[in-house]
Amino acid sequence: PTGAGDDLKIDASYAKGATKYVISSASTSPSFAMFGSTSTFGAYQSIGFGATTDAVYLPVAAGGDGSLHLTEAFGIRGAFNHNWDPYWSSSLFGSYVAVRYDGAAKAFMCANYTTPAKAVSADYVCNPDFNLSQLGVITRWTPVKDLTFSAEVLWVHLDQKFQGTAVLGPAAPKPSARYEFKDQDTVHLQLRAQRNF
Repeated sequence: PTGAGDDLKIDASYAKGATKYVISSASTSPSFAMFGSTSTFGAYQSIGFGATTDAVYLPVAAGGDGSLHLTEAFGIRGAFNHNWDPYWSSSLFGSYVAVRYDGAAKAFMCANYTTPAKAVSADYVCNPDFNLSQLGVITRWTPVKDLTFSAEVLWVHLDQKFQGTAVLGPAAPKPSARYEFKDQDTVHLQLRAQRNF
């Protein structure tokens, strides 16, 4: 009813021990480290991160139970495409993904995150669970067959579960400093010309 050739796509997925089937790039399950501003006194910047794993191994030698604790992930994605006329079309698309660790895996990971060198703040809370949301729109112009110009805007929100501050040593060029744990947002713009042969 919205136009000739319009379509709506929705899918949902769940995985335990295979997160790349829910959240992935071309070949791997991505982990996230995003930086932003902070209003916390003494903090250099804010950071949000999410580790995407298939499982967490808890070796007996390090106080674990010697088993793999499988990571759970679920997600939903959708897109609606509208054809304005034979030359112009637009799509609205989005996704939501959640990554969850069980209690034993969280405790083991937090023991590594919470070391004396990190000098965590009194309000520090360690929780490696995270959610990732995306919402975007793309408009395409196809003046002739097999030639398309497009403009895409995408908003990404990382909802991480850590709280407080800690002294961290991220990869260069970021310095070792005190960072505030905070949800992060970013906006992406892509302009593209595509010629198919």
